[in-house]
Amino acid sequence: MSMTPSSDPAAGVSAIGPVAHLRWFVFALFFIFGGITSLNDVLIPKLKHLFTLSYGEAMLIQSAFFLAYLLISMPAAMLVQRLGYMRSAVVGLLTMTAGCLLFLPASTSGLFVTFLGALFVLASGITIIQVVANPLISALGEPATAHSRLTFAQAFNSLGTTLFPYVGAILILGTLATVNETGLTGEALAALRAQEARVIDHTYVGIAAALGLLAAVVWLFRNRLAETRRPVTNPLASFALLARPRFAFGALGIFLYVGAEVSIGSLLTNYLMQADTLALPAQAAGERLAFYWGGAMVGRFVGAWLLRRFRPANVLLTVAGSAIGLIAISALSTGLVSGTTLIMVGLANSIMFPTIFSLASEGLGHRAAEGSGIICMAIVGGAIIPPLTGLAADLTTLRGATIVPLLCYTGIMAFARYCRVHVLLSERTESGNAPATELA
Repeated sequence: MSMTPSSDPAAGVSAIGPVAHLRWFVFALFFIFGGITSLNDVLIPKLKHLFTLSYGEAMLIQSAFFLAYLLISMPAAMLVQRLGYMRSAVVGLLTMTAGCLLFLPASTSGLFVTFLGALFVLASGITIIQVVANPLISALGEPATAHSRLTFAQAFNSLGTTLFPYVGAILILGTLATVNETGLTGEALAALRAQEARVIDHTYVGIAAALGLLAAVVWLFRNRLAETRRPVTNPLASFALLARPRFAFGALGIFLYVGAEVSIGSLLTNYLMQADTLALPAQAAGERLAFYWGGAMVGRFVGAWLLRRFRPANVLLTVAGSAIGLIAISALSTGLVSGTTLIMVGLANSIMFPTIFSLASEGLGHRAAEGSGIICMAIVGGAIIPPLTGLAADLTTLRGATIVPLLCYTGIMAFARYCRVHVLLSERTESGNAPATELA
């Protein structure tokens, strides 16, 4: 079945022959970049231990990773304009492969900053893949079914974020509880920590091998898409969209959402290890991350049903309020209740990104692709808010630090209420129940 051109960002793309195998390739991309991103939550407690970092310092792992979204999103869009989707996907996969292989010299150097460099390169490749994957999955099929394909692809992303932390906890955190550094100093301590660091690089070298293989497969199919190449445009012109209040507020919402989601995921392992929470060993606590990210996967399917029956702004308002309530209960309680309620925030997170995205993008028309690029840059919230959360943990406690994501969800509630009021006012204007000047 060939593709019918649509008005989405990938318009001008058509498949040569059946598209089913290309869809599965894009689903695999969603699975991989989601999984590798969530693997940072396992990496944080490991590197925090190896380098005796504070929480604020450990959160620089997320800063190095998500900074790539700010710096690479626009160049990635220009790369797609120049090379096309399939060849750009190969570039992204090879960049990810290089980032994973950089964990080898990082482990050898014994310097925390080298791990940050490897993570930035890895995230740069993921940013390119995201720029490719989101519009491409919309293009591979009939326009009428584009929404269902994107939802299905996002389910693969959630599957990756659920499975990778569980496996990563076994591979990376499995030895953390058994390591005894008592009495070790100098070279003996350095040798032990170098041995522990090799557990990390072995994991990422394995991922690199899989990414390299996938890049080779994509290269073989690079000519299966007929693409109309677009001229490379000035990316700075896109920032004029921020003059639109609803879009600017929505971009801020994405910034806050990603920052809050990543902050909770990053601290969750250490949070569950606390004596007054669940008192779990490192590996067991890391494995519980699967429930946090798995909640987002389950909630995505439930949310898709809810969004067909209720206004998106109302659903967003409800889940943001639920996240605030769950965080408050967790911070003010102990034991099983404290640990379980923080994990349940993942369920509330499920529909936030696509709903904020769609609400912010309404009315952009032919500039929707430009808006998507700006919103992709707003994912840099994952680089800025987690270190602030870590600093709050250093100054207070892990429970005290939850005030930072709580405030983020408060901002998302404000955006949802803004959209809700905007919709209601628009409906009143259209129905003639109130003059336009009264509703302005």
